[in-house]
Amino acid sequence: MIKILLADDHDLFVEGLTGLIARVENFELAGHARDGLQAVEQAELLRPDIILMDMTMPHMNGINAARQILTKLPDIKIIMLSMHGDREFIVESLKAGAKGYILKESSSEELNQAIISVYNGSYYIAHSIMPIIIEDYLRLLKNYGSNKNSPLSERELEILKLFVNGASSKQIAAQLSISKNTVDTHRRRILDKAGCNNLAELTHYAIRNGYIDPA
Repeated sequence: MIKILLADDHDLFVEGLTGLIARVENFELAGHARDGLQAVEQAELLRPDIILMDMTMPHMNGINAARQILTKLPDIKIIMLSMHGDREFIVESLKAGAKGYILKESSSEELNQAIISVYNGSYYIAHSIMPIIIEDYLRLLKNYGSNKNSPLSERELEILKLFVNGASSKQIAAQLSISKNTVDTHRRRILDKAGCNNLAELTHYAIRNGYIDPA
């Protein structure tokens, strides 16, 4: 059973999430906090597996609440909920220790996927905002193109950009006049070089290693 704490001060949104959690097998609502200070208190009291944390709340925002919670309880996994897909909010959330970032307009299916992925140890970034971070990553990596510290080759950068823009392996193969198997091999190498399992983890890798800065 995945114990979930909701931290959000919007009643209608909380009602919707409460109903969603109740309908999903193995999801359990552990509690509800209406502001950042309550989120810190409830996290210490209830020790949930996952906190769905609103970005903007009274008394303490979600990013500061996440920092305080994870300082004391590093095993709790936090997914930020936001109306904003702005790059700085995403980066600051991940730097604070959040393992996921979901827009409030995301579908219930994507939220379920985010909860399960984060619970199982992965990172999750909403599909609609992934290109914001990855495009910055690609741009900054290109600036390191002649630097021996750049983990990806020019071909790998090219293929990664096509994947981020939504192209399939088959489409990339046709565009670059190479086989689909070659494309899949490059994709595995891209993730292996960064020590990642998926693009969400690659995003965190980029932030951790200074390729993306919130300034």
